Amino acid sequence: MTLFLASVNGPDEAEVALANGADIIDFKDAGSGALGALPPEVVRAAVKAIAGRRPTSAVTGDLPMEPDAVLAAAARMAETGVDYIKVGLFPGPQREDCIRALAPLARKTKIVGVMFADRGADNALLSVMAEADLAGAMLDTADKGSGRLLHHMDIAGLRDFVAAARQHDLFVGLAGSLETPDIPRLLLLEPDYLGFRGALCVGRERAAAIDAHAVGIVRGLIPLDPRSPLHQDLAAPKVDYRLLAARGYSAEPGKDTPTDRIFVRDFVLPVRIGVYAHEREKPQRACFNVDVRVFRAGHAVEDMRDVFSYDVLTDGIRVLVAREHFDFVETLAERIAALVLSHQRVATVTVRVEKLEIGPAGVGVEITRERPADIAKVHHLYPAAAGESD
Repeated sequence: MTLFLASVNGPDEAEVALANGADIIDFKDAGSGALGALPPEVVRAAVKAIAGRRPTSAVTGDLPMEPDAVLAAAARMAETGVDYIKVGLFPGPQREDCIRALAPLARKTKIVGVMFADRGADNALLSVMAEADLAGAMLDTADKGSGRLLHHMDIAGLRDFVAAARQHDLFVGLAGSLETPDIPRLLLLEPDYLGFRGALCVGRERAAAIDAHAVGIVRGLIPLDPRSPLHQDLAAPKVDYRLLAARGYSAEPGKDTPTDRIFVRDFVLPVRIGVYAHEREKPQRACFNVDVRVFRAGHAVEDMRDVFSYDVLTDGIRVLVAREHFDFVETLAERIAALVLSHQRVATVTVRVEKLEIGPAGVGVEITRERPADIAKVHHLYPAAAGESD
C-alpha cells in the first residue's frame, strides 16, 4: 500500500492538504528549486499548527555536496520538530561523504536521502544510506521543467529502485512532477508514498496555491493505506462516496451492473520465455493482447478517478517480464490475469500471449479469468451516489 504526501508552503496550505486527505504533510518552498527549503521558523509554526494530526517532513534545500553544510542544514531543520527530514543528494565527488556525515543525526531523527532521476540517481548509494542509518530513500526530479519522473526512468527502472531500497530496509518514496495519470501506474510498484506538488495546485502550477479539489482527486486515486491516520475519519458524519469507493468501501454492483471494455492490442516486448536451452540464451519477442471488463461508474466520466487506465496493463506486463524467466506462456498469462484482477474495478480479463519467433506462425495461449462473485460484489469502483454526501 502507498501513502499520499502533499508538499505545502506553510500552515495555511497544510490545513487544505490535511482537510482533503493527505497522509503526510511536507514543507518546502516550491518556487525555489527542486528542494527549496522554507525558513525553520515557518516550518516550526506549521508543525505546531498540525499538532500531530499527520506525520510531517521538510526539505533542507538544494545544497552543495559539502558534508559540513549538509549536516548543519539537516540539524537546523530537525530542531523544528518535523518527523522526517529530506536531504537532496546531488551528483558530486563528496556525495557519499555527505551521506556518512548524516549518520550521527540519523540515529536521533528520521532522514530521507533524495536522489534525482535526471541528475545521476545511483542505486549503489542505497547501501551507503542504510549503513548511515538513514530511514528512507526517495527518487525525484531536479529540473521541474524537463518532464515527469516517468520521462526520465521507465517503469522497470523504477521497480528496480523500489526493490533495491526495500532490500536495504529503507522505506521508499517517488515524486517528480507527477500527474494524475501516473498514479495507477506507480501504484503497481507499491512505494511507501507518492509525493505531489504541481498536481495539487491551481492550474497545475507548482508555485501557485494548493487547490482543495485537486488534492481530493489525488486522494481518490490512492487507496487508503492501513498506516494512514485517515482510517479514523471513515466514521465522520460527512462522507465522500467517491473517496470511499477508491478506498475499497464501495457499493455492491449486483449481477446486472454494466461493464465497459478496456483493451491492449498487439503489444510486443522482448521476453525471457521457453523451456529449451536456446530459449534461455536470449529474450524473444512475444505479443500480448489483453481484454478487460471493468465495472462502469454510475455517472459520466469526470476525471482520472472514473477511468481504468490502459497504462496499468502495459506497465504491469513490463514489470512482470522484467523480473524473471518464464518457462511456459501459460504461466505468464496466468500471472498477467492475476495482476489485472487485483484491481478493484475488474470483473473479467482475457489474456492472449503469443511467441513470435518459433516459426512461420505465432503460437501461444489465450485464457479468460473472472473475479469470483462473492469478491466482485464489493468492488464496484463508484456507487450510483458518487459525489454525494450523507
